[in-house]
Amino acid sequence: MSEQILFTIGHSNHSIADFVSLLKKYNITALADVRSQPYSRYLTHFNQPNLKLALMEAGIQYVFLGKELGGRPQEENCYLNGQADYDKMAGTETFKAGKKRLLEGIKKYRTALMCAEKDPLDCHRFLLVCRYLRQDHLAINHILKNGEIETHEDLEKRLLKKQGFPTEEATTQQLSLFDLDFPPPQKSPEELLNEAYRLQSQQVAYQAKS
Repeated sequence: MSEQILFTIGHSNHSIADFVSLLKKYNITALADVRSQPYSRYLTHFNQPNLKLALMEAGIQYVFLGKELGGRPQEENCYLNGQADYDKMAGTETFKAGKKRLLEGIKKYRTALMCAEKDPLDCHRFLLVCRYLRQDHLAINHILKNGEIETHEDLEKRLLKKQGFPTEEATTQQLSLFDLDFPPPQKSPEELLNEAYRLQSQQVAYQAKS
């Protein structure tokens, strides 16, 4: 089975021409909008009707998945102390249905997930959606604002570094510098990564207004 590819992108403060150009650069044929509210107060060209029209003119399909995969859940039980809880959201039937729909779409289209934030590290498209899309035969590439690609694996390393955790490579190098009786890390690399996801999510997840 060949590896399937998913891209993500943040519209940031791009002009619509620059945004479409980035999609074209990576041969994107479908855009999945995962904003809970598909509108921008200051960049009206990213309001849903305007965006759909621009994409249609560029030959790119548009689908709205903000209800299923957005960062502001409608279910009250997906909030903890007023903040969206990504782990709870990922367990809902709504999220699972959105993920299934996305995976089916990837088979037909070269797809990019879109939200607003320029850095995927600060966005639920990485911390929620892509975290739970990590699986065999799916490569995830994040299109950065400067047009370069950051792989999901490299982004996770950046996440670990930001949260003060060692990457798996750093841990291995550190162990090699000491004798064999050097105490092993208390947590596995996967546990450290999950903790980094949790901490970063707490910093950026949507907080409902009281």
